[in-house]
Amino acid sequence: MTSTLYRNGVIHSSADPFAEALLVDDGVVVWVGAEDTAAGLAARADRVIDLDGALVAPGFVDAHVHTLETGLSLESVDLSATGASRVQALDAVAAGARGMDGVDPDGDEVLLAFGWDERAWGPDGAPTAAELDAAAGGRPVYATHADATSAVVSTSLATAAGLERLPGWDPSGLVTGQALNAARTYAQTLPPARRTRAYQAALARAASLGIVAVHEMSAPHTDTRDGLRELVAMTSTDGDTVPTLPQVLAYRGELVESADEVRELMAELPFLRGVAGDVNVDGSIGSRTAAMRQPYADQVALPGSGDPTGLLYLTAQEIGAHLAACSEAGVQGGFHVVGDRAMDELVKGLDVAAEYLGGGALRAARHRVEHAQLVDAGALASLLLHGISLSIQPAFDSTWGRGGGLYSSRLGAARAGNMAPFADLQSAGIPLAFGSDAPVTPLDPWQAVRAAITHEDESQRLSARAAFRAHTRGGWRLAGLDSTGAGELRVGSPAHLAVWRAPEYVVQSSGRGLSSWSQEARAGQPLLPDLGPAAEEPVCLQTVRAGVPVYDTFE
Repeated sequence: MTSTLYRNGVIHSSADPFAEALLVDDGVVVWVGAEDTAAGLAARADRVIDLDGALVAPGFVDAHVHTLETGLSLESVDLSATGASRVQALDAVAAGARGMDGVDPDGDEVLLAFGWDERAWGPDGAPTAAELDAAAGGRPVYATHADATSAVVSTSLATAAGLERLPGWDPSGLVTGQALNAARTYAQTLPPARRTRAYQAALARAASLGIVAVHEMSAPHTDTRDGLRELVAMTSTDGDTVPTLPQVLAYRGELVESADEVRELMAELPFLRGVAGDVNVDGSIGSRTAAMRQPYADQVALPGSGDPTGLLYLTAQEIGAHLAACSEAGVQGGFHVVGDRAMDELVKGLDVAAEYLGGGALRAARHRVEHAQLVDAGALASLLLHGISLSIQPAFDSTWGRGGGLYSSRLGAARAGNMAPFADLQSAGIPLAFGSDAPVTPLDPWQAVRAAITHEDESQRLSARAAFRAHTRGGWRLAGLDSTGAGELRVGSPAHLAVWRAPEYVVQSSGRGLSSWSQEARAGQPLLPDLGPAAEEPVCLQTVRAGVPVYDTFE
């Protein structure tokens, strides 16, 4: 048994809001209390960490991550960093191609780029295949949009992957739907060493940001089943293995029709938390593939579809069959849902499943939905009735939903103003967990918390405590692990924690803002770093999974 004593700091614990020290034995919190008592425990601990005023808090759980793509993005050309210049973006592609010439002189390996956003480039729109061809000297290029639901590919990649024959192909090189999935699969057919390196890079990055676990949203268009096995194996703690990376809570997004299909998938991948995640009912607002009730405000139809209201990939019958199959097999199911028309279809699918199973059996499975950016009163009532949990991404709102941003330009100000109803969902009792959808938005849990407490619509702001719990305990809850005590620091809970340095700690005020700490205001409420607009970003000093550091600056 190994033990670590944290002392002389601030402990975020509802069990003892005034705690200054914490003792971990063999991966479990065994004591939380005052500094004067900690002095007597120091001799029995294998390691004593003087926090010097730092905060110990439950570690974050990112409830929607694409680990392979996140790792690859860390080694790819970042087109989001090129700002408002289309020329600079193409120059970055050219530089990336030159950089690959030394390791791949034959020019066969795909150059990956991500994060372009045509809104910054005026009327010229997205880059074209011809421009990528010229910039990369003929090397295959896969350049994904900032929201990852469309991409532009070079001519050589389009030819090699046979994209011209698939729905979603446009001669300009823009791909969506089936063509996008095929292009992504081709681009991510990687040498084994590069795949492993990408997994490790993504999880190491997560650990450095205080993330102790991620919900991996694996799907045929993002990774293989074998890749998912490798990812889970490298983070497993079976036997005497000591964790060196954050925990992976694995989901697989494959549409099923029967309970037997679910059981077969679970037999092949027994570590799965559910058959859910990127089972896409629709696409995204940025790429105009989210299924909307009304046409997009800019009246742009998708190439090849002629539909200005986006794309609906699944019917209510398919949704209902998937949920019924998962429920019968005793497995959590779920979907990717963004647009209001897609949410309407989900509600119909829930009714289909409930009619077949009965409402109790459907609720018992605790199904989940990803994103859910447009939820009106009727949809909210249906989600609540059927026991649906939501994995949402507050950084979508702070990145694209404010100040006349992307969502306003796509949908118009009125519709965009109804997006991301954080407070309505939370107050109704819908279980919430926060994620990033990395690499769509970066791994950055404090950004998500800050976005939830600073919503442009003040009535939709969460309290800091509610937002923090959604990004910690909420992730364990959605994965069905809330009974373990994970996500809290109290006696008996697993020691999944992070240590933070911040200039000031604050508590929730009586309103919907943050107030500086005082003895009276603090009573009964744990502290958090100041997340106000002028505050410095909290710095992670250590991340601990089950008592074992997976990121450590105290060494």
